[in-house]
Amino acid sequence: MFLTGKTALVTGSTSGIGLSIARALHAEGASIVLNGFGDADVIASLCEELGASHVGSDLTTTEGVEELMGEAGPVDVLVNNAGMQHVSPVEDFPPEKWQMIIALNLSAAFHTARLAVPHMKQAGWGRIINTASAHSLAASPFKSAYVAAKHGIAGLTKVLALELAEFGVTANCISPGYVWTPLVENQIPDTMEARGMTREQVMNDVLLAGQPTKQFVQPEEVAALATFLCRDEARNITGANYTIDGGWTAK
Repeated sequence: MFLTGKTALVTGSTSGIGLSIARALHAEGASIVLNGFGDADVIASLCEELGASHVGSDLTTTEGVEELMGEAGPVDVLVNNAGMQHVSPVEDFPPEKWQMIIALNLSAAFHTARLAVPHMKQAGWGRIINTASAHSLAASPFKSAYVAAKHGIAGLTKVLALELAEFGVTANCISPGYVWTPLVENQIPDTMEARGMTREQVMNDVLLAGQPTKQFVQPEEVAALATFLCRDEARNITGANYTIDGGWTAK
């Protein structure tokens, strides 16, 4: 277990991709700090399963991120995974939704990184993994804030990689296509309304239309890549943007 003795913080880890990553890192010996909202009993069960602590800070505010990082303590592996989505034509896009999505999907990753980096530099080892999206490389209509944030995450990752290259710290992002998670499932009704489609049409003609494999990515596939990026064999992989999108961005 190559992460024994190291602490991994995974934001947005009470379900979906983040939970799968937390489980995978735990299996390699890492001490896990969970973050996210959800049913208190479910979260307590996850903490027991993983021997983890949980900090439920609101990452849409700088103060919330600072609270999280303070309670988490020194972090060796930082996985910025928390995210949200809203689907709407740009002229109808609620400004408050824009602000919230940028805050959670992009600004929170900057703030966690700036607070985690001093310890990583001092330790001479660290891994920053940002969950981006195929939307870090391509756009879709009605997702202005999400696409903007994910393009920003890709750029932030490159900057972190360059700044930390000589300190034994890597920074990479993983860009999945459509992963079957609550985030994806919950955007279906908004897309139905925005496009005037049925649920089945949204799933087949929108969500999977761009993925040549016609399969949803599974959270465990993302977790396996995140785990590999923490290995010593990945020490020279930095500033990369790995797609797991069924061939979506190959077109």
